[in-house]
Amino acid sequence: MHLGREFVLTVNQIADTRNIDRGEIISSLKAALESACKKHQGSTSNSNSNSNVEVDINTETGDIELSELKTVVKDADALTSPDTQITLKDAKALGFYDAKEGEVLKIAKDFSSFGRIAAQTARQVVIQHLKDAERKVISEEFKGKLHEIMPGVIFKADYPDQVLVRLSDRTEATLPKREQIPGEVYKLGDKLQFLVYEVRDDTRGPKIIVSRTHPRLLKKLMEREVPEIREGALEIKDVVREAGVRSKVSLEVHDINVDPIGACVGSSGLRIKNISDELKGEKVDIITWSDDPASYIRSALAPAQIAKVDIISDKEPNKSAKVYVYPDQLSLAIGKAGQNVRLAARLTGWKIDIAALAGEKMPTIQDLFHDVNEVN
Repeated sequence: MHLGREFVLTVNQIADTRNIDRGEIISSLKAALESACKKHQGSTSNSNSNSNVEVDINTETGDIELSELKTVVKDADALTSPDTQITLKDAKALGFYDAKEGEVLKIAKDFSSFGRIAAQTARQVVIQHLKDAERKVISEEFKGKLHEIMPGVIFKADYPDQVLVRLSDRTEATLPKREQIPGEVYKLGDKLQFLVYEVRDDTRGPKIIVSRTHPRLLKKLMEREVPEIREGALEIKDVVREAGVRSKVSLEVHDINVDPIGACVGSSGLRIKNISDELKGEKVDIITWSDDPASYIRSALAPAQIAKVDIISDKEPNKSAKVYVYPDQLSLAIGKAGQNVRLAARLTGWKIDIAALAGEKMPTIQDLFHDVNEVN
């Protein structure tokens, strides 16, 4: 049987362009043809075929040889399975003059009517194998990109609970409702950054879940936008977000010559603006990390000015602190609907209780100068 050079070229092209092992395609094709051949024999003989069929494919010419494997038995009395056995006499009649009892012969068969079935089977197997291999390649590719950011284009946004995103020419991802920034409107053709959040293998192929709300999305955006972070002068210790509204990022300084806030804000505020614009205007507070709890809590409550921090308990899991602020700083420290203190508590891992200093006000610059002059 001859499938021709076109078949060989097709297999080679698939293997090369789709990064699929050529041997895997041929092996799958052989197995499918052997199965189809058995079914074909059974249908033409009006009985189920138990014969051992072997298919050989010449990967240079596209020729296919079909053979039956039969074990040689002494005579007709020893013949118990005509589909898998052949007598010594019949074997010699077929030209196997040196055949011996117990030997397995490979008997070429001319299934001329099987040609059309073989061609159809070959096509179906190659297509199916291509789909399976593509799914495997995509799954492995995106599992390697788990928790990384990728650009994507919105191509379907008419579902109430999810948006479909195209991450590459042949890869689709799902943005579920829970991973969408509240209030963000997704339109066809919108180009956004997404975090590859989860990759699940499914019977219909890999299911890729992306996120716009995960803290790691902000972390990756900052690493991309701020060279001092990429180069190791600054290290992101933690990120907390209320997506689309406000977030806090704590940075450990490894190079004392680098100002963490200035580096992240950038010239004319361009760096932080690029990040905020990508996240629907989300306000990003840059916090200097410290191993001193009081200092860290003080920084985490920015932009509020803190008068005093008292550590109540430093024992896990009930670490708590009392923070005192001047009355005019109380609402700023707490934030709208408690947002600022809530994010600060999540960032530091401390329970924070805020109280105003009764009867006191935050000192002005003039007050500070007056205090210095008094000392002098």
